[in-house]
Amino acid sequence: MLYTSLEMLIFALLGLFVGSFLNVCIDRLPQRQSIITPRSHCPVCNREIAAFDLVPLFNYLWLRGKCRYCHAPIPIRLPIVELGTGLIFAFLYWHFGFERGAELGMSLVYASLLIVIFFIDLEHLLILNVVVYPGIVIAFAFSFIWPELGVVHSLIGGAIGFGLLFLVLIIYPKGMGEGDVKLALMLGLMTGFPRVFAGLFLSFLAGSLVGVLLILLRLRKRTEPIPFGTFLATAAIVTLLLWNEWGKVYQWYLGWF
Repeated sequence: MLYTSLEMLIFALLGLFVGSFLNVCIDRLPQRQSIITPRSHCPVCNREIAAFDLVPLFNYLWLRGKCRYCHAPIPIRLPIVELGTGLIFAFLYWHFGFERGAELGMSLVYASLLIVIFFIDLEHLLILNVVVYPGIVIAFAFSFIWPELGVVHSLIGGAIGFGLLFLVLIIYPKGMGEGDVKLALMLGLMTGFPRVFAGLFLSFLAGSLVGVLLILLRLRKRTEPIPFGTFLATAAIVTLLLWNEWGKVYQWYLGWF
């Protein structure tokens, strides 16, 4: 038990540092900037951030959410992504462990990609090709080694995800973007057949409920778009990790028809 707790802590710390890098991707990719250079800097005063201020999460708490030099507020999204990535990495280790090392490694990669997609779409209503296209290639490559998936099921899942959302795009162009269709292809390749149906159902259900709630609370107008990619990204990782539990709910739902 002690070793397991220590290993989870190590993965949580790893997630914090990975989350810091994901924040760089979330900030720079929509602006078509390099994620390698320049060094991290304050967007207000343009001062480079010192190395001792780059410690994930703790630097935000230590600086009380403000830049050391100009005292401009640090976006709350930065510690949220870092903490969230740390918790997800710890959970993934707990879920798979080293006994299922291949699945653990692949799920860490998937989680990182989906976190970037989630927040970029949430903030900019964009699903970037520079993230999705590599994700599609990675998902197809992983299908050769992910247990209980296989290439055939992965390709069928990808075709279903792409086809269903492409049909929605044709019928109602204002309600769906091309990026969502590409992300659905990635989701289908990741989850495979028949899990893709559960993932799509979960994303549509969550998107509808959240959308209605935002409208009722007057936080969003009916004509304003909802970042559907955030729900697709969430549904993908939930379906992968909780298929056994979610599959029971999905089968219960189908039983009504």
